[in-house]
Amino acid sequence: MNQAIRIKENVYWIGVNDRRTHLFENYWPLPKGVAYNSYLIVDEKVAVIDTIERNKMEDYVENIERLLEGRPVDYVIVNHMEPDHTGALKNLLARYPDAVVVGNAKTFPMLRNFYDINDHLLEVKEGSTLELGRHALTFYMTPMLHWPETMVSFESTEGILFSGDIFGAFGTLDGGIFDDEVDLDYLEEEISRYYSNIVGKFGQAARAALKKLETLPVRLICATHGPVRRSTISDIVAKYHAWSKYETDKGVVIAFSSMYGNTERMADEIARGLAEKGIKKIRVHDTSKTHPSYIINDIFRFRGVILGSCAYNTDIFPTMETLLHELEQIGVKNHLLGYFGDKSWSGGAIRRLDRFAENIKWEVVRAPHEAWGAPGANDREECREIARAMAERLHALYP
Repeated sequence: MNQAIRIKENVYWIGVNDRRTHLFENYWPLPKGVAYNSYLIVDEKVAVIDTIERNKMEDYVENIERLLEGRPVDYVIVNHMEPDHTGALKNLLARYPDAVVVGNAKTFPMLRNFYDINDHLLEVKEGSTLELGRHALTFYMTPMLHWPETMVSFESTEGILFSGDIFGAFGTLDGGIFDDEVDLDYLEEEISRYYSNIVGKFGQAARAALKKLETLPVRLICATHGPVRRSTISDIVAKYHAWSKYETDKGVVIAFSSMYGNTERMADEIARGLAEKGIKKIRVHDTSKTHPSYIINDIFRFRGVILGSCAYNTDIFPTMETLLHELEQIGVKNHLLGYFGDKSWSGGAIRRLDRFAENIKWEVVRAPHEAWGAPGANDREECREIARAMAERLHALYP
């Protein structure tokens, strides 16, 4: 879509869809694309709220010019400095050189470092209000969601929360802008994958922001990615409460790394053991095929995690190392852990998984097992024991 879409009187969505970029932040896969949402308030004063990624900025600025019909932009609100939301800023300011950039004390050093912008700056603090005419914006600081300078802007006349990356989602907006115009079931995984991988590390900050914002009479949530929320505000807020507290369902994620199939056979043995013990929600991932973002998303959903890897050059297989590193960085809490390995001429995988267990501090349901070569009868039984121990703990936690 390359058009302004009215979301309330004199308030417009002026975002863009990106279906060409394969990787968000050059890392997270975008099979369903991504939308960069920007917003415009046309009042006695004109305010742009967040911009977009630079690869779409020509169409974006031309769209603003058409809508304003010669009027200038008075303010550009920077809720979040990340370049997917400020990439068009310099181009926009070139067209509107008198526009004032609005941010907080932590915004402006980044603004200088990224874009060498030093003039026409307005600093706002917690609770500051910017009058635009009929509309007014009040600013609330939400640090570490997910950068230190992040804030949100609340428009009190219409009850619009311009939430930055909070409540966002991967996925393009294919015709619909509002949540009740799009297929949320189709976007469900992209909504939770966005939270678990982009926001997930900052659960404590998310809880603090939710507590701060719950007193506001919000009737619309306008995030910088994903649909505008008007019908499912309570639903996404409830999900953020649950995700930020690492609430999980009764289920198990099995992630394995395997060169020649032996570790995979052990993973399948464990999966079968779980099923026989009444665990229905089982997700099995090959780390060489599945990007870590999808595995991490499932780990945010389910309490049990079982990891297995072959040895590789006296250490762990590289794709499992990537997953372990991501999990350690995010610091996911409140899970149950089991792990296993397979070696040929030397070990290494179990040593690394031991360190992971020590670092992550999840409850380990049973001592690990490492097979030597093709798993034999004893190895298969040890895998079943890991499955039984995991199933028993899950049944105890979710009677």
